[in-house]
Amino acid sequence: MFENQENNLETEKKPNHKYERREGEPTAAFKGASWAALLLGIISYLIGLYNATMQLNEKGYYFAVLVFGLYAAVSLQKAVRDKDEGIPVTSIYCGISWFAMIVAISLMAIGLYNAGSITLSEKGFYGMAFILSLFAAITVQKNVRDTQKARERE
Repeated sequence: MFENQENNLETEKKPNHKYERREGEPTAAFKGASWAALLLGIISYLIGLYNATMQLNEKGYYFAVLVFGLYAAVSLQKAVRDKDEGIPVTSIYCGISWFAMIVAISLMAIGLYNAGSITLSEKGFYGMAFILSLFAAITVQKNVRDTQKARERE
């Protein structure tokens, strides 16, 4: 009699709502790390811009380059992945995505190279925060797509 009560208590303590990761779905840790990197990159970049002593038009330039770069990175990731998976992608869209990515990185590099009002360490900071944000945006987009695809398989 006591054995049955102990067994019942043991089964009651076990959670039945354990989330099982689907095949092909990224782990929660990888998703969290990707989102954390994206937020860290964007927030650091924006805090740096807010605290910068540069003119407002310069701040606007660097903000626009960040937004353009993030969009270009996500668009390029989607175009390349669609093409790899056999989803129709026009060559013009794929080419524009590559062009936009190259332009965004070039605008950042040229802007930082020609910026006389910021120190070399600030230039490095903006460059690293920009690249971190672009890479993290690609990773977050990949995770979202992998998760969606894994859930559709069920």
